[in-house]
Amino acid sequence: MVPLDKLAQITQRFEFLEAKLASGAAPAEIASLSREYSDLKPVVTEIAAYRQALADLEEAGAMLADPEMRALAEDELPKLKARIPEMEARLRIALLPKDAADARPAILEIRPGTGGEEAALFAGDLLRMYQKHAEAQGWRFELLELTQTELGGVKEAMARIEGEGVFARLKYESGVHRVQRVPETEAGGRIHTSAATVAVLPEAEDVEIDIPAADIRIDTMRASGAGGQHVNTTDSAVRITHIPTGIVVTSSEKSQHQNRANAMAVLRARLYDMERNRADAARAADRKAQVGSGDRSERIRTYNFPQGRMTDHRINLTLYRLEQIMEGDLTEVIDALVAHDQAAKLAEMEA
Repeated sequence: MVPLDKLAQITQRFEFLEAKLASGAAPAEIASLSREYSDLKPVVTEIAAYRQALADLEEAGAMLADPEMRALAEDELPKLKARIPEMEARLRIALLPKDAADARPAILEIRPGTGGEEAALFAGDLLRMYQKHAEAQGWRFELLELTQTELGGVKEAMARIEGEGVFARLKYESGVHRVQRVPETEAGGRIHTSAATVAVLPEAEDVEIDIPAADIRIDTMRASGAGGQHVNTTDSAVRITHIPTGIVVTSSEKSQHQNRANAMAVLRARLYDMERNRADAARAADRKAQVGSGDRSERIRTYNFPQGRMTDHRINLTLYRLEQIMEGDLTEVIDALVAHDQAAKLAEMEA
């Protein structure tokens, strides 16, 4: 049974936030209070339904003593007894500690791994897959950086994705994605194996990651398109080097001002991700065993084109609908990853 005192504390906190926002909170507090209020609202709705079900169960039990109401009570009791465990399960999930970054926009980075040109082409396929998925979810997909090969593959791609629950859903995508197929560049029809790496980082806010001017070096350079074509006549591309960590970020769109803003956003996201990883590692030595670890050296998924199969190795999920998945239909995969992660956290809490 879910502890009722904990449910009461959550409800009291929600009512306090509601009153505070209604009475006019200080401007500096509104954003954080509104976020907490929004996070608690679905939890409080679940709590209210659970409490009502418990009250109904008690009332039905009392009705058994009344001969006139006994038949009705005997009809209602089994339904209520079946509903309450389901409601408790939903409540336990709702009460799991929230990842503070879940509601944030995400920075998506894709790079080819082993496999030469075929890996670059596969990286391009992954970029298209995530763009299609974002469109289907109603998210805003903004390409920040795209460097292509002469055959149209991707050397490096970065995008910002904004919408409800973006990072909460996409954070499980970080890792090595492996492809098995006959490459377009293969004349003999042999199946090749290549890979691309995906990183999904939560976007950091300026106030969280302060980057002193002395810690960065900003260089401007000529921007170029795929294969070195379409060279700009101005030095618009921007490269930012974070001196303490050695992280290098580039952006090569048309506007130098926008390139600087894009590159700084990506740099903040990477530094924020490093801080999150350090904190997570300190809290749990077994973090790499978790689905949402974001370990980008781990092979997480295989896309086998001859068999039309996608396998996620972390949860042993195999789906024979690769064509739809490559068209952005990732909902079933992500739902399974979320459910697995929730089950692992519940087991850890109850251990």
